[in-house]
Amino acid sequence: MGLVRIAAAMALLPVMTVQQSLAWGREGHMMINRLAGAALPSDVPEFLRSKQALDALEYYGPEPDRWKSPLEPELNAAGFPEHYIDLEWADLIGELPRKRYDYVRALEFAQKSHLDLALTPEKVGLQPYVTAEVWERLKSAMRDYRKLKEDHKDTKPSECEIVFLAGWLGHYVADGSQPLHTTIQYNGWTGPNPNGYTTEHKIHAMFESIFVSANVKPGEVAPLIAEKPVVLGDVFTDYMAYLRHTNSLVEKTYQLEKAGAFAGAGTPEGKAFAEERLAAGATELRDMIYSAWVKSAEPLPLSKYAD
Repeated sequence: MGLVRIAAAMALLPVMTVQQSLAWGREGHMMINRLAGAALPSDVPEFLRSKQALDALEYYGPEPDRWKSPLEPELNAAGFPEHYIDLEWADLIGELPRKRYDYVRALEFAQKSHLDLALTPEKVGLQPYVTAEVWERLKSAMRDYRKLKEDHKDTKPSECEIVFLAGWLGHYVADGSQPLHTTIQYNGWTGPNPNGYTTEHKIHAMFESIFVSANVKPGEVAPLIAEKPVVLGDVFTDYMAYLRHTNSLVEKTYQLEKAGAFAGAGTPEGKAFAEERLAAGATELRDMIYSAWVKSAEPLPLSKYAD
């Protein structure tokens, strides 16, 4: 009987479309991670630019999507909102706080003025928060690597950790380049619809998974990645600007779908749009990894417990 229940649960997976479920699909996530790693500059340690690291980065691209299963219900419930943020609802609290729990409390406060909405973290999403947190994990690990190197100690375990964290980070950065991961219009237009955009729950998977898998190749995306790496200033602020630019393309995504741009082989406009969004994700990820490396050289402040 247990096996029957497991089989039934697995059969339900294709229809679990409560929110964004598979950003970019497996191929898109792997593509973004590998291209970002391949675009790292030479002053990043060689171990992070090796073929072995690129293979691992590529593998880890879809990793958080592998954690979404009814067989791990607590992990699924906790992690699901980290793949998206509905900015229309998030902006009801004003300027987004920088810390996760300040954001949670701000949503709770805003709920009092918007009783018709469900302004909870699991409904509105946590995308920029998990991204900033994983980035800080990466920077911390790189700082530890520098110290091990300085002390002439074994760096292999640290190197493995860094590659995993960079790959994990890549998933969320890639999610942030997909317009339908930043909006209440994530899978079919809701509310007033004067332009007659699709209301069917198909556009999300059609664009990011089916179309990309069938029509977009890494060699076509690579030349679109910004050539010169950038050391980001305030990473949270930069990432929010990145998300807001992505969000500005929501209606264009629906316009392209209406014109048949993502059906089958699609149109040149649809292909160019998908390639640009994938390249945007790879560029942002490359710059975030590079920024973590550069900033990991900054010394830790003295502890208040220091003598």
